[in-house]
Amino acid sequence: MDTVYSSHGQETTMQLPSTDPETLFEDLLQDLPSETLTMAYEFKAFTRARKIKTPHQLLRVVLLYCGLDQSLREVAGTFTLLSERLTDEAIAQRLAACRPWVKALLTRMLERPTLATLPTTRRFLVIDGSSIQGPGATGTHYRLHLCLDLVTLELTQLLITDTHTGESLKHWRWTPGDVAVADRGYSHPEAMVQTVQAGADLLVRLNPHSVPLCQHDGTPLDLVAALKHQPQAPLRSFPVVIGTPAGATREQGWVHAYRLAAPEAANARAACRKRSRKKGRTPQQTTLYLAGWVLVWTSLPPTLLAAETILAVYRLRWQVELAIKRWKSLLDVDALRTRDGSPLADLWLHGKLLYALLLDRRLRRQLGAGWGHVDQERTATWWRPWKLMQEALTPMISGALSWQSAHWEQCVQVLAERPRRRTLQQLPAGACIMLRIPPTQSIQPPSQEKVA
Repeated sequence: MDTVYSSHGQETTMQLPSTDPETLFEDLLQDLPSETLTMAYEFKAFTRARKIKTPHQLLRVVLLYCGLDQSLREVAGTFTLLSERLTDEAIAQRLAACRPWVKALLTRMLERPTLATLPTTRRFLVIDGSSIQGPGATGTHYRLHLCLDLVTLELTQLLITDTHTGESLKHWRWTPGDVAVADRGYSHPEAMVQTVQAGADLLVRLNPHSVPLCQHDGTPLDLVAALKHQPQAPLRSFPVVIGTPAGATREQGWVHAYRLAAPEAANARAACRKRSRKKGRTPQQTTLYLAGWVLVWTSLPPTLLAAETILAVYRLRWQVELAIKRWKSLLDVDALRTRDGSPLADLWLHGKLLYALLLDRRLRRQLGAGWGHVDQERTATWWRPWKLMQEALTPMISGALSWQSAHWEQCVQVLAERPRRRTLQQLPAGACIMLRIPPTQSIQPPSQEKVA
């Protein structure tokens, strides 16, 4: 409590915010599942109290390493200032044991509550993938797969795989009422059919070279000939049937073809030629012609969603790209801080996503339901609020307001360099001697013996 005085000279008291590190950190837990701490025991991340005495403290260690990107030695130093001395080797062992716990927390946070008494509602879900590299790497080490609600821009599903696992509709759990929105990389007939058969609808940019199209009578559809039939039409729609190569399962849908303006079509065809040159090939004329069109396949009938609306919804797919860019720019999600394949790499990836969800949930609670939703006119994006919320979370996680001054000596010992071949630079002995001599005192040159 602090004493303050009003403009009339009356004495009043003002309640200052708490600086207790445990109280501030516990405030974060309201945006995590209620069973977070009990799950630490369940998944054997926390087994007994030693220097890390509670699951709260262990979760702080996880967020220091994964959320604030402190090194192992920096985490040890922060913990030493808050509680008692702990080495970076001990931190690494504790973090490695947290992997199942952190993964389970992520799954629990993304679970959608089942409301059996309410009717099923539709939701647009946009999916995409992004690469993650390790330190000094030029290639991809991991691939991050995201599923985002296109209205609320909330993460609904995620998956981390190795570089050999590509993008696919098969990665996701689809339920009736879902409308999957995806780019050309997800245009594979078998997965498209399976998605629709799971009860979901699909809106995907069509790759006509990988998805054979048939008419209702089973005869192949020559898409180029159909588009050339009315060369001036800016928008064409075709009822088609797609299926697996074996032809065992088929699904009816519609292809909506949108003609690009002349400058955009020229750029698209130039990019097509460039890609072909890199592969040592010459693009076919049909490929160059189709490059001037945006082709979207959907299972939604035109009576439910018009062709123009389909295109507008597909253009909103850019929101998942912006979400990935935001995560990479503000959270450094793509900058893996440890060796590929190590236990800490796996923990850091999932812990970073846990921190991102924690930040997002807290911000949505702060701004209120509906803020930033794309089904209404928006006045701002999520970039700047995310950045500000990061600033608010940092002292809550680090506990910097409550660091114990008496522990600084131990902290510096924890942060000390290990013995190594090349020692830290030091001023030469001769220079040190000179610094100790007062400037007014003359320095006599060393005597030299006469050589006979």
